[in-house]
Amino acid sequence: MRNLKYAVIGSGAIGGFYGGKLANAGHDVHFLFHKDYEHAAKNGLCVDSVNGNFNILPINAYRSTTNMPPCDVILVCLKTTQNHILPDLLQPIIKAGTCIIMIQNGLGMESDLSTYFPDNGIVGAMAFICSNKIGPGHINHLDYGALTIANFRNTSSGQMEEVAHDFISAGVPVRIADSLLTARWRKLVWNIPYNGLSVVLHSQTDKLNAQPNTRQLLTDLMSEVIDAANACGANIPVSFASEMIKSTDSMKPYSPSMLLDYERQQQMEIQYMYSNPIRSAAEYGFIMKKTEVLEQQLRYINEEKILK
Repeated sequence: MRNLKYAVIGSGAIGGFYGGKLANAGHDVHFLFHKDYEHAAKNGLCVDSVNGNFNILPINAYRSTTNMPPCDVILVCLKTTQNHILPDLLQPIIKAGTCIIMIQNGLGMESDLSTYFPDNGIVGAMAFICSNKIGPGHINHLDYGALTIANFRNTSSGQMEEVAHDFISAGVPVRIADSLLTARWRKLVWNIPYNGLSVVLHSQTDKLNAQPNTRQLLTDLMSEVIDAANACGANIPVSFASEMIKSTDSMKPYSPSMLLDYERQQQMEIQYMYSNPIRSAAEYGFIMKKTEVLEQQLRYINEEKILK
């Protein structure tokens, strides 16, 4: 195995945790910070985790990618609302053979980015984790943490296995999926109902599951997402909806990322998490009626309460 050099773009709840795990295990990791740069450069990256707390200090911290070295693997952990800046942001750290891993929620981000970097490998990654940023350079990892990765384009099985080996050696369970389409839609089965309803009803996951009416609505939305996914060519069993509901029953009370964005008055990830799946399903003749209603509600909230 090579000693891969990693870049973390977006060192928040996701990038801070996964990049932090790699760095804590001794891997060569370079972190891009925004507002937290001064704090992180001085105090390091602090991760409070159910699996054991750790602090990365000294840390390879940067405020601009122009100062970062070219890397073998780039972990894109920004919110998808910032994806429009990725082409300029990644250019200084891309080299021949660099693999870009999109650890983001939603559908279609790999395709969008591929137009700018046609010769580089692009991988989709689905994080199954409960993790929040609670302060400057300070991440709180509450539960789970596994990654599912799947090739979008130009990434060999050997490269995928190298990355998986590094994460596993750092204590992060990794599964390499055969189909990125199926993996992305499987994550949406949870994300579409819980993220949207948590904002519209301003409730954490435990309360949404506990009330019979919302529990049924969650189930209905999940079933619709599964039907849409399979119409698009994915392969997800109908029983996956009940599995996700039961799994969330055992989860600690959790505020999904979209609810946290709303509470912080930040733009919500509507385009990739709702609009793209709705449009994709429609292209295959399936109309996501309940999801469309949720998308319309979220766009109203986003425009009236956040962007106004």
